[in-house]
Amino acid sequence: MILGGPAIVTLVTDFGNRSPYSAALKGVILGVNPAAAIVDLTHEIPPQNLRHAAYYLLQAIPHYPAGTVHIVVVDPGVGSERAILLVELSRQYLIVPDNGCWTWLDHFYGPAGSVRQVTESRYWRNAVSPTFHGRDIFAPVAGWLSRGVAAECFGPETSSWVRLGLPACDIGTEEIVGEVMFIDDFGNVISSIPENAVPAGARVQHGQEIVTRRLQTYADAQTGELVYLMSSSGFLEIAEVQGNAARRLGARPGDAVHVKVTMQPANP
Repeated sequence: MILGGPAIVTLVTDFGNRSPYSAALKGVILGVNPAAAIVDLTHEIPPQNLRHAAYYLLQAIPHYPAGTVHIVVVDPGVGSERAILLVELSRQYLIVPDNGCWTWLDHFYGPAGSVRQVTESRYWRNAVSPTFHGRDIFAPVAGWLSRGVAAECFGPETSSWVRLGLPACDIGTEEIVGEVMFIDDFGNVISSIPENAVPAGARVQHGQEIVTRRLQTYADAQTGELVYLMSSSGFLEIAEVQGNAARRLGARPGDAVHVKVTMQPANP
């Protein structure tokens, strides 16, 4: 299962960087597998924000090598009856709460090879806190998985899990209507409209602001110019060159983004 070298175990959480919670996860993982290579992807997912987590995973996870084990603790339902899942996807493994946070990966890059409910408690810590399953269940399971314990040892396969609603995107012949899917730390406004849906000459609208200039890269415009381009994630993005488009537009995730398709005149 784990391909050559130390097993990689990554962490994605909403714990923040000032709390001791991520340190506790690392301690438990290393207690099971001292050779694990632990990588902090982020602890800055906005608290309990499943859509932010879903986009983050969509953009990050595909770039990791086969055999990587990912722990995702964005878990507003901790302590409830929600299941914990072990997902095999593109020869990687995700240990996630069953709240849909991983399912954009399944839609865009899947389907998942297998999905299991983590029910085998002999791989958990002896005492399980109802408020910290990340430490007491996710982390030790990741440790054992990274040591080579087979996925089927952790619980039975399931064909039913929570799916997070996909970002809206309605592609018409004269207009495409999507939504703001993500705002990065530069203030770039990334929509749900895929690159291959946007024709040449289209106009992009957020609120009352219409953006007409399409670029290949930010350096092709002057500082302060509002433009649109196709982001590295493969979706239409609105940007202010060396500025902050989200602040300028007052954009927030979920806002509507319209693409007006320029109709070419018919040949005489």
